[in-house]
Amino acid sequence: MKQDNCIFCKLANGEIPTRTVYEDEDFRAILDLGPATPGHTLILPKDHAANLFELSDETAAKVLPVAKKVAALLRDRLGCPGLNLVQNNGELAGQTVMHFHLHLIPRYENDGQSILWKPTEPAAEEFDEVMAKLK
Repeated sequence: MKQDNCIFCKLANGEIPTRTVYEDEDFRAILDLGPATPGHTLILPKDHAANLFELSDETAAKVLPVAKKVAALLRDRLGCPGLNLVQNNGELAGQTVMHFHLHLIPRYENDGQSILWKPTEPAAEEFDEVMAKLK
């Protein structure tokens, strides 16, 4: 179900013009207006879910096959040798629009982007603490 006050609902459902690279009955994939690299695409579900935790299992099961199709299009047409899939949940994680969306970011040699984290080296006790909480 779409929300009337959600900009991504309006984009996903064609109420606002977009540069659409893929569409089916459940999703619209559009070029990001503030791209990290050429071809940076957002996959937007047409039904509203604020984040991953609100996304229906049915929609969640469909989003990765769509990402695979769009990724292949970006690779084949733009010649990008790599690609990042990024999905942020919550403001602290960098989510700025509260409508689930998946970023497909083509990567090119010397593209100036860094979408990696700094690995840490936790002690065994820290792993044990985390595992105790997860069991």
